[in-house]
Amino acid sequence: MLLYLQTLETSDDKAKFEALYRTYCGLMVAVAMKLLSNRADAEDAVHQAFLSILKNMDKISDVDCLKTKSYVVIITENKAIDLLRARKKTLPRDFEEEPPGVTIPPPGEDDLAAALARLPARYREILLLHYHHGYSRRELSQMLELSYAAVQQLIWRAKAALRKQLEGGDGT
Repeated sequence: MLLYLQTLETSDDKAKFEALYRTYCGLMVAVAMKLLSNRADAEDAVHQAFLSILKNMDKISDVDCLKTKSYVVIITENKAIDLLRARKKTLPRDFEEEPPGVTIPPPGEDDLAAALARLPARYREILLLHYHHGYSRRELSQMLELSYAAVQQLIWRAKAALRKQLEGGDGT
């Protein structure tokens, strides 16, 4: 953690990051382990997630809130998926599986929540970050380390898949 703290300039940022680290490190490892099933890879994903969070510390206002928890989990999941993709490049095509993601049960009988839960993790995350948490396309581009055009395309595809889910198709 000291290595991370050295990159921050103000004592307020250092205190906020330390609280973030203590609050969410265990959760981040658990999320990464669920996707990667390997402790070393999970720790690598968590490290990459913390580096990404350091770049976006100004976006975090309150450490102990649902919005921050969602953000931390999504960033960790994305970094774990990036490691899986890097690993996939070395595997033969026969071993490819469905894109990984943390599955969430749909709350209640809400058709929209059920349709969102059935979307691939990447689509669900981009829609939640953009529409529920209010991040702009530019902010998403920086947070997810994607180009602005890639974020726009991802949002467009996610909305199309959600529309298909709501109309009764499979959407994936």
